[in-house]
Amino acid sequence: MKHLSFLSKLTIFAFVLSTLPVLFIGSFSYFTSSSEIQKNVNLSKMELILQITSNVEHKLATVNQTLNQVVNSSVLKKALNNPLNVTDFILYNDIRTEIRNMQSFDTKLEDVILLNQRQNWMIKNSGLYRLNEYKNYEQLTNLINLPDESSWVLNPSSLFYSEESINVTGCAYSISLIKKLPTTKLQKYGLAMANIPACSLQDFINSDVQPLGSIIVLDSSGRILLHPDRTLIGQPAAASGFTEFAQLTGALTPSGQFKTEMDNKDYSITYMRSQQSGWIYLSVTSIASLTKESDKIGTYTIYVSTLMLLLSVLLAWLGSRKMYTPIERLLNQMGQRRPDIRKRHTNEFQIIGEQVHHLFQSKSQLEKEVAQHLRQVRTFGLIKAFQGHIKKRELLEELEQFGYHAQLEEWQTMAVITVSIDFSGENSYQKKDLSLLLFAVHNMIEELVPSSNRLTPVIMDHAVVTLIGSADGHAESFHKMLYSLTESLQQTINNYLKLEASIGLSLPFHAFDKMSIAYREGLEALKHRITLGKGIIIQYENINSGNHYLNLSYPVHKENDLMDAIKLADAGKAKEVLHKVFSCIFAPGLSPQEYQIPLTRLLNNLLIMMQESGISLNQIHPGNGSLFEELTDIHIVAEIEDWFWTVVIQPMIRIFGSRQNAQYHNISEKLIDIVQHDYDKDLTLEECASRLHYNANYISSVFRKETQYYFSEYLAMYRFKMAKKWLEETDMPVKDIAARLRYNNSQNFIRSFRKQEGMTPGQYRENAGARQRAVPDDY
Repeated sequence: MKHLSFLSKLTIFAFVLSTLPVLFIGSFSYFTSSSEIQKNVNLSKMELILQITSNVEHKLATVNQTLNQVVNSSVLKKALNNPLNVTDFILYNDIRTEIRNMQSFDTKLEDVILLNQRQNWMIKNSGLYRLNEYKNYEQLTNLINLPDESSWVLNPSSLFYSEESINVTGCAYSISLIKKLPTTKLQKYGLAMANIPACSLQDFINSDVQPLGSIIVLDSSGRILLHPDRTLIGQPAAASGFTEFAQLTGALTPSGQFKTEMDNKDYSITYMRSQQSGWIYLSVTSIASLTKESDKIGTYTIYVSTLMLLLSVLLAWLGSRKMYTPIERLLNQMGQRRPDIRKRHTNEFQIIGEQVHHLFQSKSQLEKEVAQHLRQVRTFGLIKAFQGHIKKRELLEELEQFGYHAQLEEWQTMAVITVSIDFSGENSYQKKDLSLLLFAVHNMIEELVPSSNRLTPVIMDHAVVTLIGSADGHAESFHKMLYSLTESLQQTINNYLKLEASIGLSLPFHAFDKMSIAYREGLEALKHRITLGKGIIIQYENINSGNHYLNLSYPVHKENDLMDAIKLADAGKAKEVLHKVFSCIFAPGLSPQEYQIPLTRLLNNLLIMMQESGISLNQIHPGNGSLFEELTDIHIVAEIEDWFWTVVIQPMIRIFGSRQNAQYHNISEKLIDIVQHDYDKDLTLEECASRLHYNANYISSVFRKETQYYFSEYLAMYRFKMAKKWLEETDMPVKDIAARLRYNNSQNFIRSFRKQEGMTPGQYRENAGARQRAVPDDY
């Protein structure tokens, strides 16, 4: 089996994932819609049958009611006992009148026949007949033998129209309502028959009931009363291909639906059996006609599903490629290619896993190496701290990074100890062994002093240096602890190395930024071995009258801040930093000659910075005199600081400021131009900065400096300006104005406008219109 890449698997999975829902939804929609169509058709068929049954039964009930009126009339009762001879013309005429009153267009009643077997007469539309002389005498009299007193019977029309030359009804069968006479006596010898042509039964159905071509009506014996093919009327139901009559007569429910086969075709039958007449009303619908609509839906569903499948396949392919792109990029970065992966019969993630595993191994190895070098980095950082090469803020951050967070929080009193080896001719060590001996002392300090009371010892200036601290702020107890610790350390060195060691102690201090001063105090204390001898513990407080070591370090960091402020043309910041520089220079108690050194250094560095920035000396000092000579002639601190400011720094600030103003003005003009052209768009400071290729914070400060407005304030002001112009000069709706000015909704714009102008936009427009009307036309 060919090995598949992850891209192929991902694409196949996406294909399957996108195809299955489409197939499911398409199939579900097709079968659901087909079921709903058939359900709705069956429901409509049942409603049709109900309506037809109601119409027909209503007409039959009307015929039955009018015939009851005739058979119960006094005229008919009198006639039943009369032979109706020529002399009984009046009685005959009254009977004919009763019969004529029954016949109407609504009931489609064709003829009413009265026959009296005892008196031997028969009356119908065509006249009075002697019953025994009528052609179909026997068939008519046999109807008296019907089991019911009143019943609807399908009879051939020829029984009633045998004496006419043609059948005036045009229908071979008639539906007869037969009632036995007399109605009040047990002995029946007469009949009353109301004949309705079977062909006119369809006229009982409202013309708006469709489709009528699927309606069949059967009588209780299974003979066809109504059929789309009139030639089948009067025939058994089987003659039309319907063989399920026994199923209908045996059905427990008076109505329902079932499927059957007629002429080798499947049909859906909806039926209802009349409780009044016993007739069965059928609606026959071809299954093919039902599925025809379903097939249309199925065709549409196939088209839509196919389109969705194509879209799904396309999206699956594009999505798979998109999702695979980072993996492919990662593999390319690893130097792996898909053909090589397929040759190895593996997948991309296995390759990536191997590379990541290798990376983790490299990471572990790197962590080990970093852990090995971390001690060196920490040692280097502490050396810089003792030498005073780290600013106070940076010092605290680095100490915290080195893991001294607890010491920074807890220590109240600190001191620096410096331990130096004293060589003599009595021991077996040489000067070349100094590094190893200092390393041994370093390890002893780490073992003797708990890590919570010290920083990591470092070796510098041929001595081991460490910072000892305590959470106890009491000076006396700290002094005792420190002296006890140094004696123990000195004794341990002597016991193990057989060497004498001298230890210098700084004065106690309370802030970590004094580490460099304390270190110098420790070194200064060790210098007194030249007079005090070796193997001693020397406290700096005993050699400097208890005063801290005088730190003559030059304020380099503050000088850098001063130069940055000058370059930025920030006069306020520059003057503030200059004062801090002078405070640092004149803080130690030096002689007047010694103060010339840092002052000359400051002037020299400022002139170098000026020259590197392309500013000539003549631009700030047009005279021919020397700045250094002018500086040495000033002897008051305030005058020296003022001379630096007015003669050197302030002229430089003006030059840098003039350079920046041109650039600032150009940037501000471009920002204003963008606002005036794109105020009706979603304009942001970041977008403007991107257009101008500047940092957003930078152009914000420049714009603020040039216009005295923030960018957002200026943009809002200009938008309000345009809003007022539109309100004054146009009929633009407030809603459209708010939309053009990029407000989320008009209510926010109205609130902002009211806050800005003290009135709503509508009020402003009314006031503007009033002002215009108040100006004369010839003004």
